[in-house]
Order: sequence, then C-alpha cells, then structure tokens
Amino acid sequence: MTYTPEQLRQFAEAVPFSNHLGVKLAELTAEKVVCTVVPKPEHCTTMGTVHGGFLMAVADFAGACGAFFNLPEGSTGTTTTESKTNMIRPGKPGTTLSITATPINVGRRLQVWQTRIEGEDGKLVSLTTQSQINL
Repeated sequence: MTYTPEQLRQFAEAVPFSNHLGVKLAELTAEKVVCTVVPKPEHCTTMGTVHGGFLMAVADFAGACGAFFNLPEGSTGTTTTESKTNMIRPGKPGTTLSITATPINVGRRLQVWQTRIEGEDGKLVSLTTQSQINL
C-alpha cells in the first residue's frame, strides 16, 4: 500500500512526541520506514552535538511505526519493550538526519526492528535495535 504525503503527515502527527521533535514520515511499508528530522539547538548537548536521547527517541518512533504497520490481526497496538542504541558519530543541529527502520523479525507476539540514522553525508550517526511487543 502506498500512502500520500498527507496521510503520512497525519499518521506521524498522531504521535504527539514525535510531532514535537519535528519528525517527518516519508515512507511507510511492511519492509521499511523512512523519516527525516532536522535537530534544533534545543536537541543538543552542551558541546553542540545532537543529544543521544533525541536520536533514541526518533529511532523509537520509526521502529514503532513499522511495528504498528505489521500488527497481526486482533492486535490493537504496540509498545517498545527493549531498545539499544550505538552512537557512532555526532549529529549536527540544523542538518537533515535520515532515519531508516527495517524489520529483523516480525512475529506474532514480538517484533524486532533496526533503525539507522545517517547525516547528510550518508555517514552513520547511530544504530538502534528495538523490540516491540504486539498488544
């Protein structure tokens, strides 16, 4: 199924926290979720780099979108049960970060998603693996 940009915007806005962070949902399929975000100065550490908590939050959103899209019949939602993020290099405020989540496993009760966040130069900023339970 292909969503229009307006449908993707409405889906993303249904999650107030990700909307607050400025995440833009660009693609949503069973095999991939693609988002972008431009971190602001308030999303940074004292050293002027993007805060790890910000990176974890936007990665969680992307993985959760994929898990929600893949819910089995009878499930009403999903929630993160575990998440691990490796910070690879600093993210820069004011630049566009690309967020791509793909499934590692989509099961009847549990899903595992991996999310890559890359800078404008295509270099990896962080890598998150999260488990989502189907409710």
